[in-house]
Amino acid sequence: MSPSLFQFNEARQKFSICTKEALDSKNVKPLILIFSQLTGGETEKKTTLDQAFRGVLEEKILEQGECEAFLSIISLSINGVTEGICSATTPFLLLGDVLDCLPLDQCDKIFTFVEKKVSTWKSATFYSAGKNYLLRMCNDLLRRLSKSQNTVFCGRIQLFLARLFPLSEKSGLNLQSQFNLENVTVFNTNEQDSTLGLKHTEDREDGMEVEEGETGDEEPTTTCSVPIDYNLYRKFWSLQDFFRNPLQCYEKIYWKTFLKHSDEVLDVFRSYKLDDMQASKKKHEELKCSGEEHVYFAKFLTSEKLMDLQLNDSNFRRHILLQYLILFQYLKGQVKFKSSYCVLTDEQSLWIEDTTKAVYQLFKETPPDGEKFSSMVEHILHSEENWIAWKNEGCPSFVKERPPESKVPKPVRKRPAPEDFFGKGPGKKVLMGNEELTRLWNLCPDNMEACKSESREFMPTLEEFFEDAIEQADPENMVEEEYKVVNNSNYGWRALRLLARRSPHFFQPTNQQFKSLPEYLDNMVIKLAKELPPPSEEIKTAEDEDEEEDNDDALLKESNESPDVQTKLVTGEQIDVLANKLGEQWKVLAPHFEMKESDIRGIESDSEDVKMRAKLLLVAWHDREGLQATVESILSALTDAGLTELAEILTNETDSIS
Repeated sequence: MSPSLFQFNEARQKFSICTKEALDSKNVKPLILIFSQLTGGETEKKTTLDQAFRGVLEEKILEQGECEAFLSIISLSINGVTEGICSATTPFLLLGDVLDCLPLDQCDKIFTFVEKKVSTWKSATFYSAGKNYLLRMCNDLLRRLSKSQNTVFCGRIQLFLARLFPLSEKSGLNLQSQFNLENVTVFNTNEQDSTLGLKHTEDREDGMEVEEGETGDEEPTTTCSVPIDYNLYRKFWSLQDFFRNPLQCYEKIYWKTFLKHSDEVLDVFRSYKLDDMQASKKKHEELKCSGEEHVYFAKFLTSEKLMDLQLNDSNFRRHILLQYLILFQYLKGQVKFKSSYCVLTDEQSLWIEDTTKAVYQLFKETPPDGEKFSSMVEHILHSEENWIAWKNEGCPSFVKERPPESKVPKPVRKRPAPEDFFGKGPGKKVLMGNEELTRLWNLCPDNMEACKSESREFMPTLEEFFEDAIEQADPENMVEEEYKVVNNSNYGWRALRLLARRSPHFFQPTNQQFKSLPEYLDNMVIKLAKELPPPSEEIKTAEDEDEEEDNDDALLKESNESPDVQTKLVTGEQIDVLANKLGEQWKVLAPHFEMKESDIRGIESDSEDVKMRAKLLLVAWHDREGLQATVESILSALTDAGLTELAEILTNETDSIS
């Protein structure tokens, strides 16, 4: 055996003996004394004492000692860390060893000690060294505990972690708003195996045990006005999948399913009116007085035989209704990491608003203390909105640094203003310190009346304001695009304000999409030019020029030939004919109309009929192109898509209409 190893074992043996003496005397001084007498470095002596603590604890565990003995060793190690004779991680290692070896009922006593020492763990000596050990220890305990059987213990662990770590601790904030998709509620999905067709009494006789409080002297307070069948059972429990993953509600198909199931379940809750049972209330008070009150929280029991009992249980009902409010808060809220497609429609928002009111009303009708419970839920959800806003802002620290102290000069008392300044002097004239300012200020004794004067009406007419824009929009004037006034941002801002006050076109809905403000103003200028006098100064659009050329050609020709059909706008009749012929090939044509994938998905969701989808495609293209929606452009798109037969049909149809 090497000398160093021999010295280590000898020192460890001395520390073990002294540790037992220190436990008997409940004093750390014997350990301090032996620590100072041993030779070697500080690190080596601390490591030796750490091993001695773990050895003594192992002996106590093997002897199946009491929890008090384990806690004494851990308390002694805490004092040793404070005195600087053992490592800061030692108490946490000892706690981990104890909790790994003890059953859950004794772990409860050990954890009570951990809770009381939270101020010690948060001190500078222990926090940085032990926070990861404590977090790992708590997670190990949570894995051993049952969420339904050990609800209180699990809650204590969560509260301890909340007290231990600061609010800004990133590991406990779920910054990206991820959902626990592993939380799956299992229920019977096979209707053939359902037992809901059996009578209630037969279920009881088949072996279903009657729990305390289900039958007895209490008479049923609620009659079943809605039959409980497998269909209701399936819809009720399938809602848990939406509560588990709210993102499904943003998809159209899933939303319809959620809407249908929710309406039926809430109707069932409305039909099951619960009364405040006097017998149960009396029993509850007796248990409370005797100190034997115990509430059992189960996550979910999805047995079909319990369905009627669950519908008549106030705690169960509140659990389900509260899930609705939490889901609605997420759907309506502004969460930073939501995808761009997660937006509610007006119809969805209206339904959520109405259903929220209905849920709060059901809370108020559910005994006991329905009004109080409803107000508390509303208060808690309102507080939750503040936390959501805090996370959206990046979780800024709640600790504000005190600004450096600076000597703020004392305010100097100002001399009171003279009476002339307030118009109380001779002539009641307000003196502004300058002759011109004084003249302007005193033009009218009542400033409010002066602001309302008709002479202060500075809003121009549409003709005056858009005169330059109309002139520049005329192709004959050949004004380059970059020099047009509509490209000026200040001009655009004033134009929008004027249109909102004086033009009905500003509020007319349109399906035409504009990529920029100048493009929108160009369109409005063309509309205004056709309405504003004088007609002789109206601009000629490309459409007008084509029509005039066609008219001139028609006058020059003496034959019955029609003008070139390719320069004509597409009519509604042509759209109907082409949609019927296009059918399933509408999707082939869509890319050649420069339709986005989102627009194509919207058309598919709006209708299942292929002819209607084709018509929706043509109408959307027609609305977008406006004056450019000509036969020529649609023929070009059909040809590019390889639909030459349809192009010939459209040409023949146009000839027949002409």
